[in-house]
Amino acid sequence: MELRINRAKQKLKNGEIVTIVSGITHPDDIDAVGPLGFDGIWLEGEHGSAEASELGNLTRACDLWGMTSVARINLNEQGLIYRTLDRGAQGIVVPHVNNAGEARNVVEGGKFTPVGKRGMFTSRQGYAVDNYFDKANDETLLVVLIEDIVAWDNLDEIIAVDGIDVFFVAPSDFAASMGHMGELDHPDVVEKINDSLSRIVAAGKHAGALATNENVAAYAEMGVRFFMTGVGSWIGSGYDQFVGNAKSVIK
Repeated sequence: MELRINRAKQKLKNGEIVTIVSGITHPDDIDAVGPLGFDGIWLEGEHGSAEASELGNLTRACDLWGMTSVARINLNEQGLIYRTLDRGAQGIVVPHVNNAGEARNVVEGGKFTPVGKRGMFTSRQGYAVDNYFDKANDETLLVVLIEDIVAWDNLDEIIAVDGIDVFFVAPSDFAASMGHMGELDHPDVVEKINDSLSRIVAAGKHAGALATNENVAAYAEMGVRFFMTGVGSWIGSGYDQFVGNAKSVIK
């Protein structure tokens, strides 16, 4: 048995765009979107229902379609990080990483020795895989969220930490931390977010962004290659078009 390739991580290495979709909460829904071509599924364990007991089935559904299972956890705690990986996630998203020490903690929890201190347990991804502990680090995706203004202040030291695959700038909490709750289009917020993304790319690291149909091209032009998008806006726009088409012929 060979260790499954982490599709998102492989595409990042190749300089390709990575598309991750959120808002999917059941294995059957993962099957439904599997044929569409997404690179990964964002399993929401900070604000959503993804629990350790469910991760086996959720990540197996992702494996079936060759999509990367990316689980957001709710705490930068090493045991939680590697337990989530042990349950089969190929990637981890850690919120509110605000300095280099917190970034290093993610690496220590998410990577086996000699890179980190991940507990020595064969993940579900490693069953029957020869030399799993020698190969796992190469296929484990670590994402940290830059979502506080203090993280912007400390950004240079954060992105200097080796072992993090994506530095993802999350807009909502970022805006709130600046005193502009809900004002994602506030000029100061936009300036700080764009500055963060540009600095990450300039440092030769991978930047991540919450993307929509309206902003994805601009972010890609800036050098962002890791995109998370939610299904809600797409369902909403599709519904509006559907109803509009029906009503257009009714007199």
